[in-house]
Amino acid sequence: MAVLPIVQVPDPVLRKKALPVERVTKRVQKLIRDMADTMYAANGAGLAAPQVGVSERVIVVDAGDGLVALINPRIIAAEGSEVDVEGCLSIPNVSVYVERAAKVEVEGWDERGRTVRIKADGLLARALQHEIDHLDGILITDKGSPIQRADEEAASGSQASTPGEKST
Repeated sequence: MAVLPIVQVPDPVLRKKALPVERVTKRVQKLIRDMADTMYAANGAGLAAPQVGVSERVIVVDAGDGLVALINPRIIAAEGSEVDVEGCLSIPNVSVYVERAAKVEVEGWDERGRTVRIKADGLLARALQHEIDHLDGILITDKGSPIQRADEEAASGSQASTPGEKST
């Protein structure tokens, strides 16, 4: 297992629609392990394969209840709406208010190639949607305008604070 370099904007791989994984191989399983190591090392809540330079439909997420790894994930149901602050490991030092579904049901394969369905709300729902967006070349900056960061506010003399968030 290894910590991989995280690709940052404006790398073109972040804007490509990632290719479906045809079958789960040892290479894909190693990619998942390495992506998880990378996400944890970066203190992230999620990571998509394009963020490590691999244009394949693979994501890892940990919203505090353990690792979720999905291959070829897709949202099959969504309800409600919530706006919250998000960060992104591929866009350092930027936060954006993003509107997302409050609850989602996601289907994909697990690391053994078995079909799984996950019903999620809260941070897990948000992180799954964020990572699936990455697979389609969509970034948080496409969904809203960056908000001023605490370090920028200090430099400009503003007293407002930016809510803390984990990046995905």
